[in-house]
Order: sequence, then C-alpha cells, then structure tokens
Amino acid sequence: MTIIKQQDFIDSIADALQYISYYHPEDFIHSLANAYEKEISPAAKDAIGQILINSRMCAEGHRPLCQDTGIVVVFLEVGMNVQWDTSRTLDELVNEGVHNAYMNTTNPLRASIVTDPSGTRNNTGDNTPAVIHSKIVAGNKVNITVAAKGGGSENKSKLVMLNPSDDIAQWVLDTLPGMGAGWCPPGVLGIGIGGTAEKAMLLAKESLMSVIDIHELKARGPQTSLEELRLDIYTRVNKLGIGAQGLGGLTTVLDVKILDYPTHAASKPVAMIPNCAATRHIHFTLDGSGAANLQPPSLKSWPQVTWEAGASSRRVNLDEIKPKDVQSWKPGETLLLNGRIFTGRDAAHKRLVELIANNEALPAGLDFNGRFIYYVGPVDAVNDEVIGPAGPTTATRMDKFTDTLLAKTGLLGMIGKAERGSIAIESIKNHKAVYLIATGGAAYLVSKAIKSAKIIAFPELGMEAIHEFMVEDMPITVAVDSQGQSIHTLGPKEWRIKISDIK
Repeated sequence: MTIIKQQDFIDSIADALQYISYYHPEDFIHSLANAYEKEISPAAKDAIGQILINSRMCAEGHRPLCQDTGIVVVFLEVGMNVQWDTSRTLDELVNEGVHNAYMNTTNPLRASIVTDPSGTRNNTGDNTPAVIHSKIVAGNKVNITVAAKGGGSENKSKLVMLNPSDDIAQWVLDTLPGMGAGWCPPGVLGIGIGGTAEKAMLLAKESLMSVIDIHELKARGPQTSLEELRLDIYTRVNKLGIGAQGLGGLTTVLDVKILDYPTHAASKPVAMIPNCAATRHIHFTLDGSGAANLQPPSLKSWPQVTWEAGASSRRVNLDEIKPKDVQSWKPGETLLLNGRIFTGRDAAHKRLVELIANNEALPAGLDFNGRFIYYVGPVDAVNDEVIGPAGPTTATRMDKFTDTLLAKTGLLGMIGKAERGSIAIESIKNHKAVYLIATGGAAYLVSKAIKSAKIIAFPELGMEAIHEFMVEDMPITVAVDSQGQSIHTLGPKEWRIKISDIK
C-alpha cells in the first residue's frame, strides 16, 4: 500500500507552480524556435523573438513568464491502492500548495482570483481556490498535472453543439478569426469532441497538457481519423495568416491537440480552448517516496536570440508629445517609448468612468490629458526590481470605457495587446487618438524598460491599482492609427495572400 504524506503532496503542488511560472516546457521552446527560424513576416518574427528572449530571461532569473500567472487547474488521478497520511481533503491540500506557491517571497506570483464573480469580485489574495479535476484509477500512485491558465487565452474558449453531419474543421476555421489575438498566438489549440457539453470542454483543456508533436505526426503521416483532423486544422489555420500576436505571419498555431469521447447519436459537442505563448503545465507522479523532484531544463534548449530596435524605430518622448504628433504614426510602425505613462485595467476603468459619470474629480495626481494608459496588472517586485513582470493585458475588455476616457479626460493613447473592437476603433478615429501594442508573453522583458513605478490611485485594487511608470525605450508597435486603420486587419489580410502565393 502506497502512503502519500500530506506535506509531500502540498510541497509538490507548490514546487510545480513555481516551476511552471518561469520554465516553458522544452517542447514548446523547440517548436517556437522552429517557428522563429522560418518566419518571414518582420513583425511576427520580432514578436516571437521577444517571447523567446523573455523565456530565457525567466528561466535564468526565476521570474514569471507573464504577469498573468494564471488560474490554477489541477488534474489528479488517484490510484485505488493509495492511502493518505492526512485528515484533510484533496481540495484543501491542493489549495494550500497554491497558497504557498503564490505567496512565495522569492518569486511572488500575481493573485488574480476573485470571489463573487457576478458581484463584488473581491480578490482572494493568494490565487486560491484552484479548479480541480479528480478521478480514481487503478494502481498505487498519484498522477498529477498542474497548469496555470492565463485569462487572455481562457477567455477565448468556445463551445458549439454541431449537428452530427457538420464539419468540425470548418467550424474551427470560421470561429478562430473572431477570437482575435487576445490569446497571444502562436500557441496550441486544444479541441474536445463528444460526450456532453461539459465533457467536451474538459477534453479540450486536458488535450493542452500533452507534448507538442505535430512535426513528428507530419513526418510519419496520420494513422487515425483524429490525426488526420489535427493535421487538417493545423494546416488550414496557419494559412489564415493571423500570425504571432495577430500581426500577420506564417505561424498562428504550433500544434492542434484533440481528444474525443463517445456521444449521443443526435449530438456533436465540440469545444476549442487555446493555450497562449506562456503555456504553463507539468506532469509528475507521487509514489510515496517523497515530494516530486522537478528537474530544471537545460539552458541549451533555448536558442540564442537577440533583440534590438530596428533602424526605422522612432524614439518618442511621452512627456513632450502633442496630439498632432501621433497623427503621423502608421500601423505596424515600431516606437520606443520614453517618459511617464499611467496603468489601468478593468476595475480601475470602471471606477474612473463612475467618477466621471457622477461629475466627481479623479484622484489627486491622475491627469490623463495628453497622456497614455497602459493596460497592465504587474507582478510585485522583488530584490532590486522596480516592478515585476509587466506585460500587456487584452485591450478589448477596455473597449466599452474607451470613448468616455478619450472624450472626458484628454487621454491621447492606449497600450495593450491584441486588437480593438469596432466601437473602440471608431472612438480612436473620432478623437484622433492611437492604440499601441506591446508583445504579450514578454512580460519580464518589458519590465526592464520600466525605470520607476509608484501607485497613484486605488491601492486597494491590488494588481489592478493605477500606477505611474517611467519608461525608457519601451518597444511597442502602432496597432490602430489616428485614422482608425488597424494592423490586426491589415496584417493578416496581407499575409493570407502571401501565404497563398508561397504555398
């Protein structure tokens, strides 16, 4: 009889979450490096390069790959012959491990979980509770998969109840472009087919926990109908030209994973969940001999990639910029930002708009006139850091607040990741403002451009408090210009044509 000790289990969960916060899976690194080598879109290659550099920096510095350190998802397979040396429930043990990992003082992880999701949305402070899936299996071991799923990719999850005769690949092709770039491509698509609605979603999530092996599958050829479907979707999705960060390019997905399950004769449930460029998961087994021994990957796994601003990059002094200056910026242009910017996410925007609606003054020191706001919720700093990893969050969540801030505060521009919706783009055009993007999945790299940081307003919001950053040569790309032209429309359109010509 295998006996699993309470502390071994807790320590293993905590160690796994720390591990995946700064180590990409090696299969992901190899696949991303391959995509980097073959990419011919300058914008996409630059974005992939930043993600690879960020990944190596995090592996060396043991700091989070992304400022969004995820909602914890744990898959447990408990052998029937396992005995537990504890009086506590499995959920309690998992959540203590999560608490310990996220409150680790040497590498604190961002607390993103809120209670009362339809109401007050109060942050739990330690990223608990986790989402836990358990099943009893034969054997005398406990198999554990730990993942930390970012909100940007999780929010793009899709579920459809197709007719039995409907084409799954075509549904994916029809659906994926509407998901935008908020899931930070290039990544992996997880697809679940069959069962019931909730089973299909679980299958899609589980599929993302497996090793990237699409190139091996291509080399040997498909042997099952699911393998044929994987290759079909992989090939057709990459022909869409969406590319890294939605900028247009050759690689949108690194792999397509599919799991299926028997279903009702009248049904064909299909779920699709993307994994982002900060894909985080690890598998280990407990056999009663102690806590999991997680071996760090070799730094030789990372390619030697360097990044420097191109000759055409324009340095911008944000403390001196005037409204007329931004009107010369064009979609796809690279800028190096210098000067002061404010930060703000969902909760801060909601409060700002409420103050404006009630004709109340904004907090002292918060003057948006002629300024830029960066959509970010940073990780806490450690040691001599100014701020922890501080990459952009998905901008579309702020779309409904955009017109009010542009019209009422004199805000000049916004910085985030992924595309803007039609309402926000129309507002940007009407107010002659701009929208810029930083690379999602390069949070630690981006943070090195931040030379000072202080909280200006709403400190009680934690990571969603408004900060003032002083930045130096922060690399960004113009995504929507003052005429309302969007790189996320222009880039993929251009590259769909180019890919068609290449193939």
